[in-house]
Amino acid sequence: MTNFAALYDACVLYPAPLRDLLMYLALTDLYQAKWTNEIHDEWIKNVLADRKDLSKALLERTRHLMNSHVRDCLVDGYQDLIQILSIPDKDDRHVLAAAIHAKCSIIVTYNIKI
Repeated sequence: MTNFAALYDACVLYPAPLRDLLMYLALTDLYQAKWTNEIHDEWIKNVLADRKDLSKALLERTRHLMNSHVRDCLVDGYQDLIQILSIPDKDDRHVLAAAIHAKCSIIVTYNIKI
């Protein structure tokens, strides 16, 4: 496995086709895909707000499958960094903190405010 790590932001996990592509890529072991439970919570909350036809149970199943099939994907222990970071969108500090803590090379996002 490579040492190159990429943190997936919630905005790229929200659309199912993009999430599927990113999961496929994560399973290739070309790089190490990372995310947090907070990132999961964010994309799941947004999908449920927009898609009344989907259930929380179905999306929790997706979370479980993602976590169980991608080796070492969950980042934890980054929470102390959040308060010391200063970025334009304070609500995204958890993303940057997780990327720093996990020593990620990139953040995969389309949020240009980070």
